[in-house]
Formats: sequence, structure tokens, C-alpha cells
Amino acid sequence: MGMLEDRFNLSGQVAVVTGAGRGIGEGIATDFAKAGARVVLAARRTAEIETVAARIRDNGGQAVAVTTDVTDDAAVDRLAQRTVEEFGKLTVWVNNAGGSPLRMPVSELPRAEWDRTIALNLTAIYVGSITAARYMERGSIINITSGAGSGPVPGSAHYGAAKAGTNSLTWTLSAEFAPLIRVNAVAPGAIPTEVMLKAIDKDTSQLDEVLEEWNIPLGRLGTPEDIASACIYLASDAASWVSGEILRVGGGAKPR
Repeated sequence: MGMLEDRFNLSGQVAVVTGAGRGIGEGIATDFAKAGARVVLAARRTAEIETVAARIRDNGGQAVAVTTDVTDDAAVDRLAQRTVEEFGKLTVWVNNAGGSPLRMPVSELPRAEWDRTIALNLTAIYVGSITAARYMERGSIINITSGAGSGPVPGSAHYGAAKAGTNSLTWTLSAEFAPLIRVNAVAPGAIPTEVMLKAIDKDTSQLDEVLEEWNIPLGRLGTPEDIASACIYLASDAASWVSGEILRVGGGAKPR
């Protein structure tokens, strides 16, 4: 294991982060680079990932941006290929892209939104994981899930079902990909990203209301860095005996 610092160090790691242009994905990619990983940022919006990658490089890190629609299997394969071409290997894959802007009773949900949500929040995680496993000799797959997958979420049946599927996939893949590839998930609590605020119909002036509504024991909302810290742990040698786990990072609040 070596020195304690080495256990948490990501030097020598090559990480793909999907949905890396903003919010939690941006936080994970940025902190992975600070921890020593070479990072490949993937998302549909080229300008956003180019901006984040440039900022990482300006701060002395190594990063490239690869425009990717995670619901396109061929594009995901190209992402993995480009990673290996660029940095020689692939050791960490973070399935972070996801979300759903619509909240409504399931009986009113448009069928197209159900299909879109499952494609983005479950099928893309399955495709990302099996693609990563094809290109990875040994390493760590990290799925960003949600408390919505482990209890009732009125208004978000589609999203909750996709996240429950993500949790199940995390457990099964951890068994099937062992011993060389570890598979874990992180379940963020209330982190006021643009996507989350849109989903709960709040804006940045209403963060106190969000804090109160979510009843967070630790007394503050989360940040992308809170999630990045958990991902650094799961990607590092410090977690070399951890697989098939769902780590909740939610300020002590019950999942919702």
C-alpha cells in the first residue's frame, strides 16, 4: 500500500467523467486532475467541456475534452478509444451524466419522457460500464446515483426507477467484473446545481428553503466537491477492498 498519501493519490490514473461540463461532473473532473489523474471530459456541449479542460490545463493538470452523447453506443466506444489513444490506458470511469427536468405524477408523464429518462439514466450507465470494462485492464467504475432510487419519489417515478436500476446494476456488475474492476456508486443529496434546481422548481435565491425542506442535519447544502471527494476515495488505492457499495453523501439527511 505504501505511504498514506499514495493511497489517495490518483497519479498514474486515467479517468473518463461523463457530464463533465457543469455541476457535479465538472467538480469531479477538476478534483481528479488536482489529485493527479489525467482526465477525459465527456458531454454533448463541446464549449462547456473545452472550457473546463482548458481550466484544468491552466492549473497544471492534464485534460482533454471529447464531445459525447452517452445515449449513442458508438460515441461511447469512441470516447473510450480516444482515451486510450490520448493517455495510453483507461483506469477510472465515472458515469455521471443524467437527470430529468420533469416532475409530475407518473400517470401524467409523457411516454417519451419515460423513455428518454431510462435511456439517459440507466441504459447509458449499462453501456458506459460494459464499454469501460472492455478497455480497462484493472480499475474502478463509479456510478452517480441518487436517493431517489431507494424509496418513494412522488413526481419522479421515471427518475427513481432509473436510479433503482443503477443501484442494482452497480451490485451485479461489481460481482461480474471482480476481481480486476471495482464498481461502486455515490448517491448525492441536495446539491444546488442548475439541473437539480430546475427539477425542484427553485432558483439560487431560494437555497434556504431547500435546506429547510430537505431537513439536512449537517446544516448546509452540498457542493460538487463533496461528491468529488467521495469519488477520489472510490477511484484510489484507499478503496482497493471496496466494491458493490453505494456511498450516500447527503449531509446526514434521509434519502429522497
